[in-house]
Amino acid sequence: MTVDLSGGTVTTTRTEPTAPPDDRRPVIRTRGLRKSFGDLEVLGGIDLDVHPGEHVVLLGPSGSGKSTLLRSINLLERPTSGSLVVDGHEYASGTAHPRGTPVRLRRTVGMVFQQFNLFPHLTALDNVALPLRSVRGLSRRDADERAAHDLDRVGLLARAGHYPAQLSGGQQQRVAIARALALDPQVMLFDEPTSALDPELVGEVLRTIRAVAESGMTMVVVTHEIGFAREVGDLTVFLEHGQVVETGGREFYTECRTQRARDFLQAVK
Repeated sequence: MTVDLSGGTVTTTRTEPTAPPDDRRPVIRTRGLRKSFGDLEVLGGIDLDVHPGEHVVLLGPSGSGKSTLLRSINLLERPTSGSLVVDGHEYASGTAHPRGTPVRLRRTVGMVFQQFNLFPHLTALDNVALPLRSVRGLSRRDADERAAHDLDRVGLLARAGHYPAQLSGGQQQRVAIARALALDPQVMLFDEPTSALDPELVGEVLRTIRAVAESGMTMVVVTHEIGFAREVGDLTVFLEHGQVVETGGREFYTECRTQRARDFLQAVK
């Protein structure tokens, strides 16, 4: 399958699942996941399954716990209690699976943030190549070759020698996506990846994320771009006050069961 990424082209081989999603082990499973900051409980016992190749969208008002859930999955925030299993390894307080290390988790899960978090003194190529050298142990030459490939995937090979200040916000976010993809994660987490962009730059980033989804990547996305969420989401999870209020497939956007979810969708259209 060939995917166009705003000027770059990547050929990918998509492996079709051999069984329906419910018959496969989730790549991410949380059970009773809680996170508190002092006396403030931000996650109040989240149960979530993310299957290989699935695209999960997290929706909800500000302060509902969406970003904290993503950051807990990636151990940027340590869960207070509950179970977090990623690729068969436990990263919270559960005991039914072998323990995983943060290094192992970071090799499994890539993350793209609201802010681009690029090193301003490094070129686009070096921003992508640095984790390949530090995490994967690649030589500079091999890391640069792989970084060039992933910049090409997001249509930015021609900007490889540019520094972040010489790139638009949308281009910087696409470099951040290339950096996360370069480590070959099994799962990509996107935390409101367009919220820091001017409106005219949102489309180019969404096209890139859409192409990542079409390549078969497992994804969990926090977004308020409802049209995009409706298009790519296999499962939508609506949260409020750290609780899952409602979940649904593509019918969620037209057949919400709860009034709170209907009110939210109406407000953000």
